[in-house]
Parts: sequence; C-alpha cells; structure tokens
Amino acid sequence: MSAFSTLLMILTLCLAGLIPGMVRAASALDSDTIAQLQTAKEVYVSTTRKSGEWSSAAPVWFWYADEVLYLTASPSSYKARRITSGRNAVRIAVGGKDGPVFTGRAEIFTDAAIVERMGEAYNNKYWLAWLGFARPRVSRVESGKTVAIKVTPDTTP
Repeated sequence: MSAFSTLLMILTLCLAGLIPGMVRAASALDSDTIAQLQTAKEVYVSTTRKSGEWSSAAPVWFWYADEVLYLTASPSSYKARRITSGRNAVRIAVGGKDGPVFTGRAEIFTDAAIVERMGEAYNNKYWLAWLGFARPRVSRVESGKTVAIKVTPDTTP
C-alpha cells in the first residue's frame, strides 16, 4: 500500500469517526432543522413541570447562532422559573407546534456581549424590534427585568 493510500485511508476513518480521539465535529441537529431555524420567526418552547411532564408549548422569538438557540423571557414566566430551579430540559418546535422538534438543555446567562448581539439579530429579524419593542437589552438583563436563556441542543447518539 502506498503512503498516499495509507494517508487517504486514515483521513477517511477520521472523518467517519472510527479512530478514537479523532472524531469529526457534528451538529446535534439535522440539516433540515438548521435550515428552518435560520428562517423561522418563532420557536415553540416547552419546559418540564415538577411532575416531569412537558408544559404547553409557548411561541417565543429567538436567535440561532453557533449551533445554539438564544431567547429571552420574563423572570416571572413559567419557563424562566423552571429553568432557574434546575429543570433545564426543554423541547423546541421550530416555526410552529408541528415543526421539527428537538430537545436541549437551557441555562440562564448574563453575558452582555451575547445579549447585545441578540438585540442586533432581533432588529434584523423582527419589525417590532426596529421600533424598540421586545428587543433584548443588556440593561434589562443586568437589572433582572429580563432573563436571557441559552439552549444547547442535545446531541444524538
């Protein structure tokens, strides 16, 4: 076997994830779901109740970037209270209750740079944000009037 053939075989095995420690990075979401996240205006978010059941899905504005979903909520909303209490499993339906569905882990964050990027993304995506409504603002997150939430999709086995 030539050196080129050996190198080609090793490269193929690496890309297929068959050599331990050399696994290719893969998105947790399929390409159709990612495409819909890039164009959808809303996602429907369900959180887990104390009983372990899923809550009703609520429509939410969002920003999808770097394989992560960002959204905001009122601190008194059920979703924010559940996530804050440690029940951070979420189910996301993209574009509508019947859209592609995935699960993920939610966490509250306060990174001002990301919140600022969210505000800019909302301005580009939602006409009400152009008018100053419902746009994520660093001052509101820092003061506790708004909760910023980061959802990382679960990886598939």
